[in-house]
Amino acid sequence: MARKTGSHSEITGPRIRAEASRLFARHGFAAVSMRQIAAAVGVQAGALYLYTPDKESLLFELLKTHMDELLAAWAEEPRGQDALGALESFVRFHIRFNLSRAEAVFLSYMELRNLEPAHFATIEALRRAYETELETILRQGQGAGAFTLPDTKLATLAIIAMLT
Repeated sequence: MARKTGSHSEITGPRIRAEASRLFARHGFAAVSMRQIAAAVGVQAGALYLYTPDKESLLFELLKTHMDELLAAWAEEPRGQDALGALESFVRFHIRFNLSRAEAVFLSYMELRNLEPAHFATIEALRRAYETELETILRQGQGAGAFTLPDTKLATLAIIAMLT
């Protein structure tokens, strides 16, 4: 089938990802078909396979992109001068970054279980890298006497959960 008039890969690819994200967040990964995504974008179902090998790979790409962007943005973020300032920087960053990405955050927590083991391990490693950033702040603060925490790992997970 010929390409639709006005169809461009630099437009269609991002539209596929945006619609997939919206549909996965609204209905759940398992309930959404590639045909539904194609219909939402306005392309034939077969055209999706020019952009992704399958639905699971599409989900993986969405989750990985979110984590890559999160880590890259955090790497550029100014830090506070001390442990309390660093914690405040992390908290403000996490809220500001994720506030406009509710669908991506939801998918990161609720649809991770739908990834094949290799993709799951990749996303889990990226999440762990982000968690380690906060845990390092908490450990440094504990070492400086600014924080008293019985378990920095548990505190890290609790803070991220509360912020999210």
